[in-house]
Amino acid sequence: MAEITAGMVKELREKTDAPMMECKKALTEAGGDLVKAEEILRVKLGNKATKAATRIAAEGVVGMYLSADGKLGAVVEVNSETDFVAKNEEFIALARGCAERVATQNPADVAALAALPLGAGTVESTRAALVGKIGENMTIRRFVRIEAQGRLSSYVHGGAKIGVLVDVTGGDETLGKDLAMHIAASKPKALDAAGVPAELLDTERRIAIEKARESGKPEAMLEKIAEGTIQKYLKDVTLLGQVFVKAADGKQTIEQLLEAKGATVNGFTLYLVGEGIEKKVNDFAAEVAAQAAAAKK
Repeated sequence: MAEITAGMVKELREKTDAPMMECKKALTEAGGDLVKAEEILRVKLGNKATKAATRIAAEGVVGMYLSADGKLGAVVEVNSETDFVAKNEEFIALARGCAERVATQNPADVAALAALPLGAGTVESTRAALVGKIGENMTIRRFVRIEAQGRLSSYVHGGAKIGVLVDVTGGDETLGKDLAMHIAASKPKALDAAGVPAELLDTERRIAIEKARESGKPEAMLEKIAEGTIQKYLKDVTLLGQVFVKAADGKQTIEQLLEAKGATVNGFTLYLVGEGIEKKVNDFAAEVAAQAAAAKK
């Protein structure tokens, strides 16, 4: 049996917002496996245990570029240590400059982007000079370049913390903007069911079966119940299945909206600053105590 440490309990609690004792019980049941323990908590506590899924854990901005004809676009994420620096005009200009070079120069990766000309030097020398001037580390994390099949629409929200590019054939400019805003608000994981990773569906299926089993449902019904849960999940996480955020009746889905407008979404890109990055949280009281102890020695 794996030892369940206080650190493991703390990590699971921070990820799920579940009570400490429930976290310890789940870890014990899972043999110390954090991923499995999170699944156990979701079975017992429902969506309360998904807090970490939408938590943004790093600072920075999304840089955006969109050509005048809407045929070429790029999104770049540039990270900083603090939100204060993320609001710096020179930092924002760096992100925008990176996005423009991604679109127009088509670099293969972040290293190739860093070597491209920018200002009086390169992207990398500009970044390094800004680090030296401000005194805070900055990194270019990722980017995507899109050549549209139709026409691109963009949307940036929350102080450039969320950036969207959506490729739409048909419809008008208003439809494109509405779709980009919807994506920023509803954060779909894929365009349709075909784009949802199989491992996510497997996880949802396991959780649905265990929840149904714990509620006393007959074994013969578990698969049918799980399938119903999966279909609801797909409506929640796919763009075409989601209810349009501006729907007058509160029921019209994006798929229905597109049909009414004679339009098609060819694809989209959604960037959330810091997505998937664990942000370091400083315990200043502990730091002061440690410094005091070191001074005594």
